[in-house]
Amino acid sequence: MCRRSGISVAGVTKVICGHEGIARAMEAGGIDTIADSRIENLKRLRNIKLPKMLLRLPMISQASEVIEYADISLNSEMETIRALSAQANLKGRTHKVILMFDLGDLREGIIDQTEMLRTVEETLKLGGIILAGIGANLTCYGGVIPTKDNLARLIELKITIEKTFDIVLDIVSGGNSSSLYIVETGAIPKGINQLRLGEAILLGRETAYGHQIFGTYDNCFKLVAEIIEIKDKPSIPTGELGFDSFGNKPSFVDRGIRKRAICAIGKQDVLPDNIVPDDADIIILGASSDHMILDITECHQAYKLGEVVSFKLNYAGILSSMTSEYVSKFFC
Repeated sequence: MCRRSGISVAGVTKVICGHEGIARAMEAGGIDTIADSRIENLKRLRNIKLPKMLLRLPMISQASEVIEYADISLNSEMETIRALSAQANLKGRTHKVILMFDLGDLREGIIDQTEMLRTVEETLKLGGIILAGIGANLTCYGGVIPTKDNLARLIELKITIEKTFDIVLDIVSGGNSSSLYIVETGAIPKGINQLRLGEAILLGRETAYGHQIFGTYDNCFKLVAEIIEIKDKPSIPTGELGFDSFGNKPSFVDRGIRKRAICAIGKQDVLPDNIVPDDADIIILGASSDHMILDITECHQAYKLGEVVSFKLNYAGILSSMTSEYVSKFFC
């Protein structure tokens, strides 16, 4: 779909914590670049031959590693670009940068065109650095939806930079999975030639309005947890109620005696709001750090101690469970 619109795809691997097997599946699916927010993940993927892009603005303290493990990075601070230049010169390498422009979402990016032109001018003077293009991020912080109009501002800025400095910018990076809906409708401005896609690939979901992309699946990730207790218990705790282990004051609905199962997973691994049981009759009651408490009273399946319960995950659920070292990962 992107290629029909002249758009290359940077496959975002941050939610899978740089899992090589999944990254290689994305490579087989046709992505052009590996993109991640963490340099640690790019290290894990160094054997994949695709270009590597660092998505999060580089830390000056990691400038040496950025040059070592990333071919390109997103930037908005001149001091950081100077640090990257120094390390690139030291290592005898060249590093590409994309200058980020803030289109209103108020996360990263230069917000003023005059400052952008000054940054371009200084960047072009630095050794070891290639100005590859400009980019923008939308929806991640402020929830601002990508539109034909705000992305057109990025194209206008590209034209201004090219005319001012008599250069050609190869990349106009027009956002993330939230930009896909205007690709689908054919409304994305001509000249946007890169998108950074993670959730769209891994969950088949555009993130501007949360619509499923035709022909994709949202169940490629499963969380499976073992049952460690099954007991009939009251719905309401007995005794004076205070705060739970996370500092919240819980509330309960009296449903009488219910059959409850505890699974060996908890909030340290994944939040209950970010998972959905595959068995629609299971109710997630809550969780502590290491225990997930389920109501299995209405289930048609007779669950037994030692059996497992499976869950579908949303994006945040994938992120936290992939990050947890206590959750074993199996790729098939």
